[in-house]
Amino acid sequence: MVEVARFPGGLNGAERLAADAEQPTRRPGGMVSVAISEAAPGSAAEWPPLPSRAALAWRDLADGFGKSWMWGALALQDIKLRYRGSVLGPFWLTISTLVMVAAMGVIYGRLFRVDTANYLPYLALGLIVWQAFSGMITEGCETFLREQSVIQQVPIAFSIHAYRNVCRNFIVLAHNLVIVPIGLVIFAIPVNWHSLEIIPGFLLLAINGFWISILLGLVSARFRDVPPIVASFLQVVFFVTPIFWPVEMLGNWQAIATLNPLFAAIDVVRAPLLGVATASHSWLVLLIMTVLGCGVTFAVFARFRTRIAYWI
Repeated sequence: MVEVARFPGGLNGAERLAADAEQPTRRPGGMVSVAISEAAPGSAAEWPPLPSRAALAWRDLADGFGKSWMWGALALQDIKLRYRGSVLGPFWLTISTLVMVAAMGVIYGRLFRVDTANYLPYLALGLIVWQAFSGMITEGCETFLREQSVIQQVPIAFSIHAYRNVCRNFIVLAHNLVIVPIGLVIFAIPVNWHSLEIIPGFLLLAINGFWISILLGLVSARFRDVPPIVASFLQVVFFVTPIFWPVEMLGNWQAIATLNPLFAAIDVVRAPLLGVATASHSWLVLLIMTVLGCGVTFAVFARFRTRIAYWI
């Protein structure tokens, strides 16, 4: 038995414990007799097991996707800040693309000895998709570094920043796609049910842009040499990928170019809009890249997600 004095002003800690266990026995003089029973062996409360790293990573991805209103508004804000004070805004990129297509179309059309009417749409769509996908790659390196102050002060899902990067580049892509209907009319490109293949094509582009943003964002946060290396690598890949030159010009080596994942990402969008069939391996290569990239990125994200705030 434990003798606990009762002080004025309400129950004390011992009385609260006694109230949970059993009714106290009062004695004259304001004393309370509390019987504290020992817990039976094996009856101690067990804490639930902590969620695994994979479960926390998946929760981060799901929570980030559920806050589409947030990363959508942030992406739109990025566009407004980037072109603040500009009259045309993102349409400056559309104008520069048109100028580049007009200049390169005339010159390279003669060099490659192809019909200009067929080459200009091929070049324009290739450049538009390339700019969007390469933008997601280069800006993906800054996914977490760019948001250093936010990550260190606001407890939000890390994946929101990757969704924001993809959404921002798709907004710019939408501005450039304004010229596509005009080109379809001018060059009399047929539109049929095969043109709807661009929908899964854009979906795969978004998924690949998302995992690339997370993976490169993690690696770049740890190793600051990665962003310039990626930028230099993309400059080389631009010339070896069939973007402004027809893949048929490789002859017997054509199969090598079609196995290029970046060409596959461009081909699944460009070919349906041109009214032609995609290359034989484009969908397969892009699907393999999507599955492998998502798997590797999820494993890396689950392992090092908690270190992002310390690396930046």
